[in-house]
Amino acid sequence: MSESPERKEVLYCEVCSLPPEYCEFLPSRKKCEQWLKETHPSEHERLYSDQAVADKLAMTTLSEDKEAKEAAKMEKAELKTEARMARDLEKKMASKVLIKRMERNKRKCVTAVFGLHVFEIDLKSTAKMFASHFACGGSVAKNPQGQDEIVVQGDFSDEIRELILKKFPSIPAENIEFGTEDKKKKKK
Repeated sequence: MSESPERKEVLYCEVCSLPPEYCEFLPSRKKCEQWLKETHPSEHERLYSDQAVADKLAMTTLSEDKEAKEAAKMEKAELKTEARMARDLEKKMASKVLIKRMERNKRKCVTAVFGLHVFEIDLKSTAKMFASHFACGGSVAKNPQGQDEIVVQGDFSDEIRELILKKFPSIPAENIEFGTEDKKKKKK
C-alpha cells in the first residue's frame, strides 16, 4: 500500500477569505494585513517584512511613475469599497420592515410582511418558517407595486414582529413598523 501524501494546512484570511499571499491585490488590503498581523505574526513577517517588500520590488519592472499610479489606483479602489459598504449599511439602517394586516372577506384576514429583502433575508425560507411556526399558509407574493412580500394567512402581526426580532437580530426593533389596516369594500 502506498502512503497517503502529506497534507498541507492552508491559511485563509478572515477578511477576504483568500490566502494571505493574494490579499495585497484586493481593495481590503489594509484590513487583511491588520488581521494577519494580529492573528499570525510569523506569516505577517514573512509577507510584509522590509526584506520581503524589498524582494518584491526588485522583481518588479514597473517604473516609479507606474508604481505610484498603481498605488493610487489601489487606494482609490479601497476607498470606493469602504464607501459602498458604508452606503449599504446606511441604507439598511434607514429601511423599514412593514407588517400590515389586510382583511379579505368576512372575518378572514392576511398579514403581509414587506422590507425583509433589504436586510438580505431569503424570503422563501422565511415564509416557510412563518407558515410552520403559525401552522398556517405562508408564501411570497408580489404586492401591487410589483415587489416581493411575504403573505401569511391569519392575523399574526404582533407575533411576526417578535419572531423577526428573535430570528433576525440584524434588524433593529425600531425599524419594524405596523401598516394601516386595509379593508375591502363590501359589494352592494
